[in-house]
Amino acid sequence: MTGTSRFLRILTGVLLLPASIDSLDHNVRSELQRHHDPRLQPVMQAATDLGRKDVLFGLLLGVAVLDPAAGPATARLALSSLVVTNVAVEGLKRAVDRPRPVGPHQRSNASFPSGHAASAFALAVIFARRWKRWAIGFWLLAATVAFSRLYLDRHYLSDVLVAAVIGVFCAILLTRWPPTSSWRFGRRIQS
Repeated sequence: MTGTSRFLRILTGVLLLPASIDSLDHNVRSELQRHHDPRLQPVMQAATDLGRKDVLFGLLLGVAVLDPAAGPATARLALSSLVVTNVAVEGLKRAVDRPRPVGPHQRSNASFPSGHAASAFALAVIFARRWKRWAIGFWLLAATVAFSRLYLDRHYLSDVLVAAVIGVFCAILLTRWPPTSSWRFGRRIQS
């Protein structure tokens, strides 16, 4: 295979990728809406409400108060992670400006990526790191929040998948920043 033909194959793949993703998004949406069960609506709404900012801040306040040993530091790290994650999400929302599956289209309320899913996965990283015994529960809860956004027809599949990656990446980045061993859960430990 020559360099030119290899380049053309790669270029063709890159150019067709957005169409493939869009097709997958619409197929998944169609299937979810076709199998929509009204009895699940309250459950999915409750799951999606876990991603609301007021609920998240209340949760972090609870973490800070109920776990006096490491709660405040964990809450600070989680809050920092949410800030970085949401700055990235809001920047992409405004840059991409993808309309939601249903509802009015506004640049400030664009579909891509999902803020709820990004926040849920960022918190799953932080909480799973702090409370390792409950890690699977945190990841399942984050996945449920992300799925609820699809089920309620507020986002496409690619919106929540990219959001999950953003949330995980931002949280991991903050758990490793600055890259010294004397930093734990957002607070420098005095030597």
